[in-house]
Parts: sequence; structure tokens; C-alpha cells
Amino acid sequence: MRPKILITDKIHDSAIEEARSFADVDLEFDIPPDRLIKKIRDYDALIVRSSTKVTKDVIERSNLKIIGRAGVGLDNIDVEAACKKNIEVVNSPEASTIAVAELVIGSLITLLRKIHHAHHSMREGRWERSRFTGNELFGKTLGIIGFGRIGREVADRANAFGMNVQVYDPVITVEDARESNCRFSEIEDLLKTSDIVTLHVPLTKETKNIIGQKRLSLMKPYAVLVNIARGGLVDEKALYDALKNNRLRGAVLDVFEEEPPKVQLFRDLENVVLTPHLGASTDEAQINAGTVVVEKIRNFFRSQN
Repeated sequence: MRPKILITDKIHDSAIEEARSFADVDLEFDIPPDRLIKKIRDYDALIVRSSTKVTKDVIERSNLKIIGRAGVGLDNIDVEAACKKNIEVVNSPEASTIAVAELVIGSLITLLRKIHHAHHSMREGRWERSRFTGNELFGKTLGIIGFGRIGREVADRANAFGMNVQVYDPVITVEDARESNCRFSEIEDLLKTSDIVTLHVPLTKETKNIIGQKRLSLMKPYAVLVNIARGGLVDEKALYDALKNNRLRGAVLDVFEEEPPKVQLFRDLENVVLTPHLGASTDEAQINAGTVVVEKIRNFFRSQN
């Protein structure tokens, strides 16, 4: 019998068609939690993105064999509850790797060259060439916290720009860093010596507010902080105070502790680039996010036969 798959968040049409080639597929986007609990018992597999919350209640009332997250983070899925019921959980972190790495570099150039302000000035009919003198990436020291798939892609691009790259990750070695033309550094030293610090770690109990007031105070006053990973890694109030009082030169923020933010804390600051969680928002990444996870689900059911 063909497996039954429920998809509750929008994924690319090509991924849906691929799923239909081996399974019976139902779509119900923006499904209320109470309806999901009632409906889920009829399905073998569930595919979500970040909107649907796959809670313990959903999992315990299901007959699911596998849950697929079309994307990176699993914080909207109760993985522990799924494991207790022997439900496989898969995601597609590889799908958005290039998109996120490119956004890091693009946003940094935007901030350092003041492209966003110059664009706004031109749109208002002004020619303020002398106002927008910026800085280059070349020769700057980039500190990468988290040296997984995305961190390594960022390092490759930073090396191409002639940056000096140092990395911190508790699970890598000095040799791992050296293989990517980077230098390993402990986190406090990295913060003290980097011109730019970019975060590429998951949000866990250990990484919550990994950058708070104390660690912000270690950074150079002309340094830049980049968070295109997860909201909650940075103490937003502490970061706002540091930016407001010129204890930090600037920040690039694509993710926030609350999304969308009810209070846009940074909107009054000139020294930030803000984007609404666009890390994976490319056509290529959107296609990959869905098709990669669908292929993993297909392989799972093949292995069960």
C-alpha cells in the first residue's frame, strides 16, 4: 500500500509532485493545532516547515512512522517524544547552506559599504557621495562561531575575499580549521580579536544567549555582529544597548527571538541591516528544502519494504 503523507506547510510544487509519485498526499496549510491532533492519526508521514508545531500531543495521538522538516531547525518538533514512539525525524539542512552563506557575505557588504542608506538616499533624489564612504572585507578578521556546513561555506567565501578567518566550535580540532584555511580560536579570544563575528550554531539550552552583555563587551568597539542563524542566540536588549551607545559598530540580523517581532527593537538604529528571516529565501533553496526531505521520506519507506 502507498503511504499517506500530510503536508501542513507550503513547500515547493516540485516537491509535492515528487511526493505524489510514491504516496497519497493531502495538503492542509495553516492547520489549527486541535485539528492537526484529530487528523494526524490517519497518516504515515508528516511534512512541515517552521510554522506547524509538532507537539508531544500531536505525536502521541499519531500513527506516524516519519516526520520530515523541510528546512534546518527542529525546534518546532518534539524530537524526544518522536524518539519514544520510534518515529523517524528527518530534515534538509543541506538545502539552504549556500543561500545562507551568500546572505552573510551580501549583508556584510551592504552594511560596510552603506549600500542600504545610499540606495534610500538616491530614491529620495539626493546625491550624497561623500556621505557613504565605507570599508572593505579584504584584510579584516572574520570570527565564525559554529563550524558546521554553513560555517565552512562562509569561511570559503571569506577566504576568497582575502579575509583572515578564525573559527570556534567545541567539536572541531585545530587541524579541522586548518583544512579550511582557518585558525582555531577559543570563543573569548575570537570575540576579542575579530572585526566581524558571525554565528552559525543551533539554538539549544547551551547556546541560548551565547552572545550576551559580557561577551559583547569583549568585542572591539568597531566590530560587527552577524546573526543569520537563530533568534535567541543573542541577548537582543544587550545588543541594542551596545549598538545605541556605539560600543559596537554594527550588526546584521536576519533572525529574532520573536518572529515576527512585536516590538522592532532595532528599527531606529542606523548601524544595522535587518531582514525578515531570509536565510533560505532563494528559489534554489526553497526547491531543495522540499525535494531533499521528500527524497529522504521516499528512501525511508523503501527501506521498510
